Amino acid sequence: MRYIFAAFLFAAFLCAPAIRAQAGPVEGGHEWQVWTGGGHGVSGSQSSDGIWNVGLRYGWILTAPHGPGFLRGRLEYAVDAVPVFWVFQKTNTAYGAGLNPFAFKWMLDTKHSVAPYFEIGGGTLFTSTKVPEGTSRVNFTSSAALGLHFLRAKHNICAEVRYMHISNAGLVTPNPGINTIQFRLGFGAFSQKE
Repeated sequence: MRYIFAAFLFAAFLCAPAIRAQAGPVEGGHEWQVWTGGGHGVSGSQSSDGIWNVGLRYGWILTAPHGPGFLRGRLEYAVDAVPVFWVFQKTNTAYGAGLNPFAFKWMLDTKHSVAPYFEIGGGTLFTSTKVPEGTSRVNFTSSAALGLHFLRAKHNICAEVRYMHISNAGLVTPNPGINTIQFRLGFGAFSQKE
């Protein structure tokens, strides 16, 4: 876990010196991104479980900057397709895919080349074996994240810390769920309104 965190920080700060300002997100524009992330369970009987996933994102910038003081920002709605979702459990590895039909991101308005954001989202996960073990192959995910967009001339790199809860929402009993802290890196761009 420490090595993942160290690699995450190294990658984020390695990119920072070469950053140049990008036009950034604007109302009516779009975001596309390819991302990967991973982490471990943080509580209960599933704390030894690990997660690694890869996804594609498409987002719509819904608003111009608004809000009070340092919270002034833009609202984005996004959809994630997750074609690779691995859950490393004590007795097996579950291979899966998911769809996150909603993510709401609040990106703080900044004149700098680093744009902080926070996000909430959720979706559905389908796996080859039961996750957690002995429960269900169909689960739901909910998550919250804090991150940074490092804006460059044409593209951007983002780095975030994400809390994710995976459970079957009571479809079967038991329903222990998996709570994870993940580190995610993404590469993408904001298109401007035409």
